[in-house]
Amino acid sequence: MTHVLDELRWRGLVAECTDETALRQALDDGPVTYYVGFDPTAPSLHVGHLVQVLTARRLQQYGHRPIALVGGATGLIGDPKATGERTLNDPEVVASWVDRIRGQIEPFLSFDGPNAATVVNNLDWTAEMSAIELLRDVGKHFSVNRMLDREAVATRLASTGISYTEFSYVLLQSNDFLELHRRFGCSLQLGGSDQWGNLTAGVDLIRRVEGHRAHALATPLLTKADGTKFGKTEGQAVWLDPALTSPYAFFQFWLAAEDASVADYLRVFTFRDADEIAALEVATRERPAAREAQRVLARDVTALVHGQDAARRAEAAGHALFGRGDLGDLDERTLAEALAEVPTGAVTAEDLVDVPRLLVAAGVVPSISAGRRVVAEGGAYVNNSKVTDPDAAVGAEQLLHGRWLVLRRGRRTLGAVEVRPS
Repeated sequence: MTHVLDELRWRGLVAECTDETALRQALDDGPVTYYVGFDPTAPSLHVGHLVQVLTARRLQQYGHRPIALVGGATGLIGDPKATGERTLNDPEVVASWVDRIRGQIEPFLSFDGPNAATVVNNLDWTAEMSAIELLRDVGKHFSVNRMLDREAVATRLASTGISYTEFSYVLLQSNDFLELHRRFGCSLQLGGSDQWGNLTAGVDLIRRVEGHRAHALATPLLTKADGTKFGKTEGQAVWLDPALTSPYAFFQFWLAAEDASVADYLRVFTFRDADEIAALEVATRERPAAREAQRVLARDVTALVHGQDAARRAEAAGHALFGRGDLGDLDERTLAEALAEVPTGAVTAEDLVDVPRLLVAAGVVPSISAGRRVVAEGGAYVNNSKVTDPDAAVGAEQLLHGRWLVLRRGRRTLGAVEVRPS
C-alpha cells in the first residue's frame, strides 16, 4: 500500500512539513491523531476549505484519527489577513456559525471504528482560561521577535498596522494544539501554507511545555492557471452551503476549470486514482472541446458536497439550458437555481407578444430589430425549440412551471424571462 505521505505528495498536497523523516516514521508507527481547524468567520465553508477537509479524510482512510476543530473561540478573533483588520462578529452569530460549519464537516469523516473522528470547539477550554493564565502559561513561551517575523504580521505592520488582538492570535491556535495533545494525544496539525507560522508555533509550544515531539503539515494554497486566487467566481466565494451557492452554480464552477489546472484539481479534490487521472489528462490534450476531465471533476466534487442526486440534477440542468436536454424534465427548484446564473428579465402576461421582444427582455439581443434578424436567420430558440417566424406569439402554455421562458441565440447566448402578475 502506498505510504500516505507519498499519496499526499502525488496529489500536490504537501507544501511544507516538519522533519518529514520523523513524520513518516510516526505515521508508520501510528495510528497518529491529527487535527485541522476551521474558524467560523462566515456562515459557511467555501471550496478552498475543501483542501483541508479532504486531506483529513485521506489520512483517516489510511487509518489515522482525525479531530476537526471548529473555532468558537478563535472565530471571535480571526487570524490576521494581509489586507486589514477583520470585523468582529457577535458571539451569538459566531456560535450559530459553529453549528453550521460543524454540520458541513461531519459528512466527510467517519465516526465509527478504531479511528473514529472527533469534532471539538476550542471555546470549551479557551473560555475557561483567564488572561493571567494565557500570559503565564502560553505567552511566556513566545518570542515577540519571532511573532513579528510572521509573514501576515510583517505585511500588516508595513501597511495598515495590526491590533494586539490579531497579533496574539498565534497564542490561541498554539494553545489549541497543546490542549488537543493533552486531551487526545494529538501530535499532528494540518493547515494551509499561509498558516505555517501558526502550525510551527504549536509544535514548538508542545516541545517547550511537554517535552514531546509534534508535527505540522501544510498544504499549498491553490491558484488558477493565471496565478489568481482559487475559489471564487464572478468575484464571489463558492460556498459549500447550497443556500449561498446553488448545486447548479457549484457544478458550473468546476466545469469551468481551465485545461491547464483540471488535472491538479482532480488530484486534490477527487478520489480518482493515478490511472484514471492520467487517462483524463490524455483526453484533455487530445479532445479539449469535450471537457471530459472537467465533467468528471464537476460530478465528483458536487456529489461529495451535495450528494449524487443533486449532482445529477445540476448536470441535467446544464445540458437542458443549452439544448442538449429537455427543459420540461427539470423540477422547479433546479430550474430556478440554473436560471439564477443567467440574465433574466421580468415581463407580464401581456408582454408575451412576439419572440424578438422577449429576446430583448432576456438580454439575449440589444434591440427588437436585432431580435427579428436572429429569428430570420434561424438562430432563435424558445425553450430549446427553434423559432422561424418573427411575428409568432408565445402562449402561456409554453411557460416552464407557469413562470419562465428560456431564450437562446445560437448555441451559447442564453437568457430567460420570468412572467409576473400584471
